[in-house]
Amino acid sequence: MDRKVVHIVGTGTIGEPLIGILCEQKSNLGIDEITFHKHSPLTKDAPKIKNLISKGARLSVLEDRVESFKEIGLDPEFTMDEAISRSSVVIDCTPSGHGHSNKENFYKKYTDKVKGFLAQGSENGFGKKYARGINDHVINSEDQFLQIVSCNTHNIACLVNTIALSISPDNLVDGKFVCIRRSNDISQTGSFVPAPTVNNHGHPLYGTHHAEDAAGLFKTMNLDLDLFSSAMKVNSQYMHTVWFNLKVKEPTSKDKVIDLLKGNDRIALTEHHSTNEVFSFGRDQGLYGRILNQTVIVEESINVRNDHEISGFCFTPQDGNSILSSIAATVRFLNPHSYQDKINTLGPFFFDRV
Repeated sequence: MDRKVVHIVGTGTIGEPLIGILCEQKSNLGIDEITFHKHSPLTKDAPKIKNLISKGARLSVLEDRVESFKEIGLDPEFTMDEAISRSSVVIDCTPSGHGHSNKENFYKKYTDKVKGFLAQGSENGFGKKYARGINDHVINSEDQFLQIVSCNTHNIACLVNTIALSISPDNLVDGKFVCIRRSNDISQTGSFVPAPTVNNHGHPLYGTHHAEDAAGLFKTMNLDLDLFSSAMKVNSQYMHTVWFNLKVKEPTSKDKVIDLLKGNDRIALTEHHSTNEVFSFGRDQGLYGRILNQTVIVEESINVRNDHEISGFCFTPQDGNSILSSIAATVRFLNPHSYQDKINTLGPFFFDRV
């Protein structure tokens, strides 16, 4: 039987925790081996790479950089081409734009050997859009390339799917969202904004890419939804916050909405109103410091106006929800007939309340 090998390209805010989680959980998830790719031989990254290797992950680098990595005390086992050619699934976690470049330069050469390729939210057009628990049923054996949608897109899609579409596929009238984004990840030193900064509306119909991507996700299910998002950054490094407003056809109430939210195990409710409190909970109680739920909703913020308009605030577990979808898609490629049971082994890392 062929070994089930997962190769992660990139060691950033998604790649690093994903490598660690897969190393720790691989026996539960039906994975035999984890390899990963590091692009640049930076001495400041050497401790991180050594720790990932100590967890059992095996390092690949570009062929012309092998000696440079050895000079900083790292001994790569594979070149990029070697690692991809022996992989069952490749997960691209590189910065925006690199996923498409890697697809053209590396991945397309190995479509006869690799079962599936994944890229993260910024790689629009890489493959069919995917979010765990939203469109699993439309992913099929022909979908070798998948795009894991962004963290805020996961959040928006989960809200729409749970509050509106779970009643009926045509229940949503329209959905509006304001993504109040944290400035940068706590691991990053660049791109911090000194004050709240608004984004332009790049799309005349959907506003920012968050609603556009969520609409694209639902289009894989033959649903054409009226969604619109705005976005801004604030000078915080904790979590994204989303304000939502969903108009629905069927009358509802706050109690009914909360019951729907409680019925989805990928949603957590919280009494906390501040992102630092929720972030701290994830750091202390989550898997590798991540909350894997799609969204964390501030329960007291939920309001139902005139029986048909639901509003509220929620926090986005950035990284966590994207990591979950990356793992789910990976395990599905490896074990298409038993992946649900294997994914369920991560159940202890989902929270009903935060």
